[in-house]
Amino acid sequence: MLYIGVDLGTSAVKLLLMEGNGTIKNIVSKEYPLYFPNPGWSEQKAEDWWTNVIAGIKELTADCDKSQVAGISFGGQMHGLVILDKDDNVIRPAILWNDGRTQKETDYLNNVIGKDKLVEYTANIAFAGFTAPKILWVKANEPENFAKIAKIMLPKDYLAYMLSGTFCTDVSDASGMLLLDVKNRKWSKEMLEICGITEAQLPKLFESYETVGTLKPEIAAELGLSTDVKIVAGAGDNAAAAVGTGTVGDGKCNISLGTSGTVFISSKSFAENENPAIHLFDHADGSYHLMGCMLSAASCNKWWMDEILQTKAYADEQKGITDEMLGRNHVYYLPYLMGERSPHNNPDARAAFIGMSMDSTRQDMVLAILEGVAFGLRDSVEVARKLGIKLDRTKICGGGAKSPLWKKIIANVMNMKVDVIESEEGPGYGGAMLAAVACGEYASVEEAAAKLVKVVDTVEPDPEIAARYEAMYQKFVKMYPALKDVYDDIKA
Repeated sequence: MLYIGVDLGTSAVKLLLMEGNGTIKNIVSKEYPLYFPNPGWSEQKAEDWWTNVIAGIKELTADCDKSQVAGISFGGQMHGLVILDKDDNVIRPAILWNDGRTQKETDYLNNVIGKDKLVEYTANIAFAGFTAPKILWVKANEPENFAKIAKIMLPKDYLAYMLSGTFCTDVSDASGMLLLDVKNRKWSKEMLEICGITEAQLPKLFESYETVGTLKPEIAAELGLSTDVKIVAGAGDNAAAAVGTGTVGDGKCNISLGTSGTVFISSKSFAENENPAIHLFDHADGSYHLMGCMLSAASCNKWWMDEILQTKAYADEQKGITDEMLGRNHVYYLPYLMGERSPHNNPDARAAFIGMSMDSTRQDMVLAILEGVAFGLRDSVEVARKLGIKLDRTKICGGGAKSPLWKKIIANVMNMKVDVIESEEGPGYGGAMLAAVACGEYASVEEAAAKLVKVVDTVEPDPEIAARYEAMYQKFVKMYPALKDVYDDIKA
């Protein structure tokens, strides 16, 4: 049978067609606009997602036996607020995960409701990108829109609703809304009351590998697919990527170098979140995970190449950077283009280069970007290590993982082995795997991961380079605290 994984990203939707044995038959990508109506705001139109998903599925399945398509599932950008009225019209553009408008609401939740209460209710504190602060922002700033809300959903769940008619979400994605009792996998009544919403406005909860419905007849007819095609809940993009990289079970780690960057650590058991600078969420395999998220990762390199250097020759810019240069750069980069989440929780932080001199070169700047993102990810690794989690190796995925140099930098900055897997398709591959589990191809997510995910290379840290990066990192960690007051002044 064939399974479709839909990776609903921030810049594009990537659709993947997978055979039951894990072979990727086809991949299609469709881009759509991203809107910045005000500084620090980030929005998209749900209608753009839907139009491109329909076009993408048609293209994806054009040359296959459509009768063999058994299931569709998702890996979706997290935290976005999608609101529908009683007639299922989208009320306003979706407010995205990297939107920083909700500082007032985030401060209210953390400081008035209190971080201890939030952790008690949801296992997490409030971050500006989470969904609950967005709901409070709409309530305060667009009361006419708030009054119309009949359904509140996450980006990928809009697709599931349009395909199947089922108002649903999964527990991994719902964990990032700050509305879910993560430990007990149910909506938090306290958080609904705080936000002024009802459970009827929220979707039904599913595990990521559960079937939520089947294709609506009119959609099946348009796509040329059977009405028996199962629509499967899917997962937040990071949990889906973790499935796609085999980061399931206990104590496994995955680093994602996508638009955002994440350190994802799977866990069989729920552990009280002693340091809410990183997130404690439900996992797509039925258990839990810890996650540190930085808002700008590969997007830092994209910004530097596209907007500043104005080149698409990404690999060429990295060619002349040798091992001898690693850990010896005198230029540092703080990767806060869209503010920062873990561990600083500051939407007002901004990117900066530090240490430039008259002899600084173009290569120094390119290298500083790659190193700065690696250092930002290590901030979350250090939080996990202080919680007693031992990490000596990690999987890696995302667009940035296609760079051999960046993988080498990650291995040495973290001082961890970095396992490269056969498929670097992360969320899309994980979504297709979840569909395969729901359709009975595999008994569990862990079984699917064990059989389908193959490590093809391991990048090992070099002791000398790792030692040089250790010294650089200790300088890097002093830079954000030194600039925090400056960020406050810039905002003021």
